[in-house]
Amino acid sequence: MGARGLRKTAARVNDTRHVVPPDQDGARLDKALSALVPELSRARAQRLIAARGVRVNGRPARKGTALAAGDVIELAEAPGPADFDALPEPDAPLDVLHEDAACVVVAKPAGQPIHPLRPDEGGTLANALVGRFPEMAGVGYRRREPGLLHRLDTGTSGAVLAARSAEAFQALRAALRAEAIDKRYLAFVDGTPPLGPIELAIAHRGKAKMVAVAWDEADAVGARPAVTEVLAVRPAKSGSEVELRARSARRHQVRVHLAAIGHPLLGDRLYDGPDVPGLARHALHASRLIFDGPASPVDVEAPLPPDLDALR
Repeated sequence: MGARGLRKTAARVNDTRHVVPPDQDGARLDKALSALVPELSRARAQRLIAARGVRVNGRPARKGTALAAGDVIELAEAPGPADFDALPEPDAPLDVLHEDAACVVVAKPAGQPIHPLRPDEGGTLANALVGRFPEMAGVGYRRREPGLLHRLDTGTSGAVLAARSAEAFQALRAALRAEAIDKRYLAFVDGTPPLGPIELAIAHRGKAKMVAVAWDEADAVGARPAVTEVLAVRPAKSGSEVELRARSARRHQVRVHLAAIGHPLLGDRLYDGPDVPGLARHALHASRLIFDGPASPVDVEAPLPPDLDALR
């Protein structure tokens, strides 16, 4: 059954509720959902399903769930536009740590989102980047993420890499995949973790949370391989200051890995990290980027913000 046929008979009750028509009987949920909802590509539909944002007849469903005519598909929220251009904000603050003909490295403050979720949203790092470097428009994975090679959680501060051209983006993307970009982090954690690699796959658990699993369980739960190296551990006022290298780029990777070995980040309530007076976020900072760039070698450090420096 082709996607065109599905799209012709889409039965949209409202933006979050859809009734399966007769000629979709037997269709896979992910394929049918991408046909029913123009804003959802199949990959985006699969991510939404994996995050438990889709129910069929009131129950959570898997991407391969076979639908029957009359089934009711409900989305946790109405999907926004699949993609859009980030609004340029030329006057927005932007701390540029490195700039050459191919790329820039900037320092993202904690609390600033990496990119907008709506076409009219401002105040994100992407808005500031495309405002200062308009040549980044249209470069990258998505239009709303101009030039951005990787992401940081809203609560994480530190160094972010962005490309200034499509050619530079492709070269840096290949370097990321080859683990040729050394991404260092500083974290303040509960207890004293051991030195060495943390090798645990990472999978979704609910809409916002991730979970670490052993390698041999990865396929069963749709997890993806991930490796974080603990390079150095120093005593801090509460727990330890830890230097890490993220060899892969999974959502919440450092946070999940440290929590999985019993040493969650201070202030990380999502992963059961202890509260610290005066700390309003999880204690994680992207401290350094080291790589051979398309235009020049890069070795740049992002200064530790005062709220984390106070934990030393």
